[in-house]
Amino acid sequence: MKALSADALQAALHDGREIALLDVREDGEFGEGHLLFATPLPYSRLEIGITALVPRRDVRIVLCDGGTGSVSESAAKRLEALGYSNVYGLDGGTAAWEASGRTLFKGVNVPSKLFGEMVEHAYHTPRITAQDLVRMKKNGERFHLFDGRPLHEHHKMTIPGSTCCPNAELPYRISSMVDDPAVPIIINCAGRTRSILGAQTLINFGVPNPVYALENGTQGWFLADLDLEYGSRSQYPAEVPAASLPQLQEKAGTLMKRFGIASVSAATVNQWLRDPSRTTYLCDIRTPEEFARGSLPGAQHAPGGQLIQATDQWVGVRQARIVVFDSGECVRAPVVASWLKQLGCDVAVLAEGSKAAISAVPLAQPALPVLPAITPDELDRQIQQKAVTVLDLGASMRFRKQHIPGSHWSIRRHIVRDARHHGHEKPVVLTGDDDTLLRLAAIDLQEAGFRDFRLLSGGLATWQAAGYPVFNSDNIPPDSECIDYLFFVHDRHAGNREAMKQYLAWETGLMQQLSAQDRSVFALPEQHH
Repeated sequence: MKALSADALQAALHDGREIALLDVREDGEFGEGHLLFATPLPYSRLEIGITALVPRRDVRIVLCDGGTGSVSESAAKRLEALGYSNVYGLDGGTAAWEASGRTLFKGVNVPSKLFGEMVEHAYHTPRITAQDLVRMKKNGERFHLFDGRPLHEHHKMTIPGSTCCPNAELPYRISSMVDDPAVPIIINCAGRTRSILGAQTLINFGVPNPVYALENGTQGWFLADLDLEYGSRSQYPAEVPAASLPQLQEKAGTLMKRFGIASVSAATVNQWLRDPSRTTYLCDIRTPEEFARGSLPGAQHAPGGQLIQATDQWVGVRQARIVVFDSGECVRAPVVASWLKQLGCDVAVLAEGSKAAISAVPLAQPALPVLPAITPDELDRQIQQKAVTVLDLGASMRFRKQHIPGSHWSIRRHIVRDARHHGHEKPVVLTGDDDTLLRLAAIDLQEAGFRDFRLLSGGLATWQAAGYPVFNSDNIPPDSECIDYLFFVHDRHAGNREAMKQYLAWETGLMQQLSAQDRSVFALPEQHH
């Protein structure tokens, strides 16, 4: 693997050519400090995540770890085995990046979160506080409250009385839910980003109503000692009246002109998908229900609001083309494209939508080892006889709550070390939350010389279904070993007030960390006010 200095990487990120910057540490490590434009792809799931994130085998890839180089070296070896031919490593990893005077960012989906703060600053997006909303309710004022997150997040917790309508669906469905242009519309999310983007989406689209973001979302509501609603199923109507489409399409067309968004045909997209010199992502931004009824070959399901909220989950190559599509009504896709353009992406709208004749080349999936199976009954006998080492590669927090008696928690990066430490030459049994990840870890065991290992397919569910007990352990693995878990992000969802305050302070502080060169990536010019 060729080494790239921090200075060389900074230049490469801004030279206008395609580049994939992949941080191959685990989620907890990534969230504690990473480069702004790094895409998280943990070594634990490297081979099964790489093909969608980086579909072209000769694109420039720069791997990053914490500074030891060992994880990047392992990842480079795996990628080169899959045919990736242009792989570099950041010399000294995040430690060297920080030592060069550059910033490391905490958290996840940082470019998108940062973008939300920049949008509020650039557009002066109107907002109201939790106390403002309470006062409006007490005064009997009319308003519409919409939750811009997906239904599963809305169902967990939301502001009482809100209706779920993910951000990309808002302009498309709002006229079916709001019939008075004088009534204020308020958008909430869990924190800040989707409240801001949802509100500004409606404003940019030309909705006549007064529109506001609910400041700090459900977290701000909770911190104001107000009760949240749990289990809400209130959501947008499934159908949009055909009579409303012409006006919606006219507004979407205006939006495309305003932001210079191209509409492209299926023939053009097919040419792009066959172009060996450029990466093209095909993103279906419709609802889960629509996607489940069928999509285009090669398309990723990237629901519109989420694609803006977490772009790095779907797009791993900077300077690549992104093609977004809806059902062909060309209302939702232009909305999403307008934000991707302002995020600095090269984006176009597929004119024919989900009805287009697309002939994508299927992405090749890696070959994984076939592991011999073990039954719960046989595993229980082997454990009783202390004849096997059981390594659980599931989530560390799940292991604390439930695991097979006598098993040890591990993770792919440490699997060889742990097998040797606990094994004493015994056969190894792998179990966990995802059989595919276990088969990936088996590659490392095989290369280290292990030959006798088996798979408990289905993990804990299989074990419990057979009637066997599970154990828990409050502090095993210890926090320091839980490299797959980012405490400050997750704890806020468990009612941890300090974690919520820390998270909101993190979001609002992101803009102060941004360098002038990195700020230039985003396209939020003053004339868009």
